Amino acid sequence: MKNIKDYNLDALKQEFIDMGEKPFRAEQVFKWIYEANVTSFDEMTNLSLELREKLKQNYTLCIYNIIKKQESSDGTKKYLFDVLDGNAIETVLMSYHHGYSICVSSQIGCKMGCKFCASTGIKFIRSLTSGEIVEQILAVERDNGIKISNVVFMGIGEPLDNYDNVVNAIRIINNQKGINIGARHISISTSGLVPKIYQLAEENIQCTLSISLHATTDEKRSSMMPVNNKYNIEELLQACKDYINKTNRRISFEYALAKDNNDNIEDAKRLIKLLKGMLCHVNLIPINKIENGQFIKSSNENIMKFRDYLNEHGIVATIRRELGSDIDAACGQLRRKNLK
Repeated sequence: MKNIKDYNLDALKQEFIDMGEKPFRAEQVFKWIYEANVTSFDEMTNLSLELREKLKQNYTLCIYNIIKKQESSDGTKKYLFDVLDGNAIETVLMSYHHGYSICVSSQIGCKMGCKFCASTGIKFIRSLTSGEIVEQILAVERDNGIKISNVVFMGIGEPLDNYDNVVNAIRIINNQKGINIGARHISISTSGLVPKIYQLAEENIQCTLSISLHATTDEKRSSMMPVNNKYNIEELLQACKDYINKTNRRISFEYALAKDNNDNIEDAKRLIKLLKGMLCHVNLIPINKIENGQFIKSSNENIMKFRDYLNEHGIVATIRRELGSDIDAACGQLRRKNLK
């Protein structure tokens, strides 16, 4: 059966027309799914019994089961969800003073092979559909009785490698009659798929683009991120500049600091040179230690020195708050531990 959450509102209206139903019925169903967060078609009480039966016969609501949930002392919750086909994905709920943020996965496994990421040890199986992405938000909201205010596509998988489903999921999340999260509260992280960055610039979606940069030379970046062998730093930064010019949106550059690798002042100087004049922000990430990983976290002193040096030389930089450090914090760790 078809997952009804795979359809944005316009596509769902067309589905209803094809079934011989009025398109306003699709809008009613859309609201039941995303505003009321129902778990069965029987709860859609303003629909006729006949229509509810028709929906049950043709569609599924794709309700996830929780395989495992971990809760940190800081309130961070990490979920391992059964995606109903024998596979599992990770989702993380983070609590901030401004509301709740969720980190969603976009694929089951990852192709990118970044050396510092726990997802690298997870074989790529397939991309998630739009509905499977959106259900992560709904499942976490149901489990906690909350409303999510921010969404980051930084879980397992490369979002831009699942481009169509991710963009469609954003349109569902952003729809005022759907989950109704503003586009500026949605962030997409990419390892640097240059053609897709250009494509995203044409979508007219006011979301935040985060670039996993992590190094200032091609030699070093290629050793950390194989994608750099295909799209080097020069190509990537040109795509970023064009994205900024097209969208007038600030880009966030993610930079995971690894001890004795990319965390010295010379790296900071090169980063300043690379980013000078760009509408951007640098998000410094204390790297997570992962099983069999070759990189270890830079010292707190080094991280602060690196941040201060960037700020003193005109590059806005902040250090990402470490959350979930007493649970399996790194992306992919919980899935690796439970599905070996």
